[in-house]
Amino acid sequence: MKISRIEHLGIAVQSIDAVMPYFQDVLGLEYYKSEVVEDQKVKTAFLKVGEVKIELLEPTSPDSTIQKFLDNGGKGVHHVAFKVEDGVSEALAMCDEKGIRLIDKAPRGGADGLSIAFLHPKSTCGILTELCEE
Repeated sequence: MKISRIEHLGIAVQSIDAVMPYFQDVLGLEYYKSEVVEDQKVKTAFLKVGEVKIELLEPTSPDSTIQKFLDNGGKGVHHVAFKVEDGVSEALAMCDEKGIRLIDKAPRGGADGLSIAFLHPKSTCGILTELCEE
């Protein structure tokens, strides 16, 4: 698998509106897009830091994985997303061969027009890892 860069950092928040002043007014980050990803039960807002994006993740349902993460004491960084050059399908196959536990067996649509798949944190040093391609 060839990783070219960190694509984005996913940050779980209870309310995007409540945290946006910190990211924009204090850190001076450029907001460029919001969207709701219905099948993931999440609202996202994207900000830019150079070539890397910050994805704010707000749950849209009590049974959202983001809400569960927040309810279990999680806050802040939820996942790290890497851009893969050789494709998400190929990266998943390689990870599977190496015994990495897959959350997604095949790529699926994600926010910001990406094709994505997640690797389980129990086999990735405790880090929820997302693989992405445009």
